[in-house]
Amino acid sequence: MSDYLVIVESPAKAKTIGKYLGKKYAVKASMGHVIDLPKSQMGVDVEEGFTPKYITIRGKGPILKDLKAAAKKAKRVYLAADPDREGEAIAWHLAHSLNIDEKSECRVVFNEITKQAIKDSFKRPRTINMNLVDAQQARRVLDRLVGYNISPLLWKKVKKGLSAGRVQSVAVKMIIDREKEINAFEPEEYWSIDAKFEKDGEAFEAKFISKDGEKLSLKSENDVKEVLKALSGESFQIEKVKKRERKRNPVVPFTTSSLQQEAARKLNFRAKKTMMLAQQLYEGIDIGKLGTVGLITYMRTDSTRLSETAKAEAKTYIESHYGKEYVNQQEAKTKQKSNSQDAHEAIRPTSVDLDPKSVKSYLSRDQLRLYKLIWERMVASQMAPAILDTMSVDLVNNGVAFRATGSKLKFAGFMKVYIEGNDDGKKEEDRLLPEMSEGEQAKAEAIDPNQHFTQPPPRYTEARLVKTMEELGIGRPSTYAPTLDTIQRRGYVALEDKRFIPTELGEIVLELIEEFFPEILNVTFTAKMENDLDSIEDGEEEWVKVIDEFYSDFERRLKTAEEEMKEVEIKDEPAGEDCEKCGHEMVYKMGRFGKFMACSNFPDCRNTKAIVKDIGVKCPECKEGNVVERKSKKRRIFYGCDRYPECEFISWDKPIARKCPKCEHMLVEKKTKKGIHVQCSKCDYREDQN
Repeated sequence: MSDYLVIVESPAKAKTIGKYLGKKYAVKASMGHVIDLPKSQMGVDVEEGFTPKYITIRGKGPILKDLKAAAKKAKRVYLAADPDREGEAIAWHLAHSLNIDEKSECRVVFNEITKQAIKDSFKRPRTINMNLVDAQQARRVLDRLVGYNISPLLWKKVKKGLSAGRVQSVAVKMIIDREKEINAFEPEEYWSIDAKFEKDGEAFEAKFISKDGEKLSLKSENDVKEVLKALSGESFQIEKVKKRERKRNPVVPFTTSSLQQEAARKLNFRAKKTMMLAQQLYEGIDIGKLGTVGLITYMRTDSTRLSETAKAEAKTYIESHYGKEYVNQQEAKTKQKSNSQDAHEAIRPTSVDLDPKSVKSYLSRDQLRLYKLIWERMVASQMAPAILDTMSVDLVNNGVAFRATGSKLKFAGFMKVYIEGNDDGKKEEDRLLPEMSEGEQAKAEAIDPNQHFTQPPPRYTEARLVKTMEELGIGRPSTYAPTLDTIQRRGYVALEDKRFIPTELGEIVLELIEEFFPEILNVTFTAKMENDLDSIEDGEEEWVKVIDEFYSDFERRLKTAEEEMKEVEIKDEPAGEDCEKCGHEMVYKMGRFGKFMACSNFPDCRNTKAIVKDIGVKCPECKEGNVVERKSKKRRIFYGCDRYPECEFISWDKPIARKCPKCEHMLVEKKTKKGIHVQCSKCDYREDQN
């Protein structure tokens, strides 16, 4: 029989920790929360100081019974849930359920699941931090007061199954506001002039910058003509050559937000998937002879701080693998944001020596890709700055000036290991210029005017929305992924080409909330509420007082909404075709996975069809059907034959109405980070499109 009982949330975590602690310790999993507010009712007694009414979660009775039996036999019980508010709340609920004194030193926390970290944490157990518990309890009660009061209203006035929440409503508003900006946008014309030059047999490019020493804004074709009219011949004088050395400092290690953003850019991962994989890496992976090892530190953090031990280990690794010159000799400054809790270190590998290559065979493809990202980012953060040689050249002809810029990587520094992604997906490349001196001549091979129009702001990707939410102080590391998941499941927004678009339902719900509960959608108010929760965690505010201040005004608005909110009928949009089963009109409906067609004779007829779009290409397999655009359950676009299931042709790349000139097989449009190009589906034929 074991002397001590340790309770964690998951079986994977239990398995890893159990191997480190030995036979005297029994490690069991609570499978997350065992106690929570009931789903069937609000579960908050407003009259009694917002007292939560906790119950055992349905289905968790046997787990709790097993834990109680094990606790009775143990000399001592340790509660080792995750080191955050949620984990503290789980520990508190377990303490009450198992009759453990919450003031006893029963709580064990660790930022990484490694042998040394686990053993150290058990040497210094602490009491349950009630400030953390109260902060979590305040968030839970606050969300219940909002959700369980507004949601029934929406059910009554709009349709069943709707919900409203503090953070999710603001996220939907951001997406809708962006769509309004796009729709109201009026493009403005502007022009640029690009030139191709040649000097000593080497070609390079330059852009128009000024005329007669004045910077000109080229707003029309006439402005361009005025510039071109001033040119005299093809010879340009090299008037100014500026060379300098530029340093580029390494990136900081990952926070939850920056990890989600970079995983979206580089790996095409959704926020939910990133956090799921990070949880697996944190809880432990079986690494052969080393056994089960937690590969990364805790993944819910807003800090870029690293421990001194981690920094020293990284610098030793860098020196031995890349050379002393690659070690950053200066202490990297990691400025924390004003709203950062800084409760944990940045996300980092628990051991730099466990590089991606050494653990490759033990990880799934996606686990490896995410681990590699985290490992490279942390190592790069401790490396020397990159040094670039930059060159700027001004070329002048009769007062018309063009500028050519070039850069060459002189010393890779941290860029040898890692280069941060960007939202447009473009990679940095050397732009080399030929050697030039002031007073020399260069010949213009071609001068090309180009018409442009200003573009509206882009729709939010998951990464861009998370970044903006973080900048505005909306939500915290643990809430970003669930928020994005919720607003899609409710049908308020949809993802199209990896960008959020609002649905009609989302716009209707937002309009009602905006009219009757404007503070819920106020970014400043929502950010202040997050700061208030942080103050509760720091022991500076009482949670009941914070909730009471919010509820007094909210209750008044709720009564007004119940009396004045009008019912909204969402009419089904005709799909323009009849049901092949009963002859009634088909209509568009909004479901969990976006729009679909359904028979208007529901429930008598339950015929439904996916929405497909004919792309004007004959099926290359059966030669009879047409290729149509479809969407998978995960809303990923694919292409298939409209004669399915008779013909099972499918392609993730968009087929085009031309055959490969080399082998006569199907040509497809291939999307890459550099743009779109056409290539053969079988041979190596390829042609650039943009």
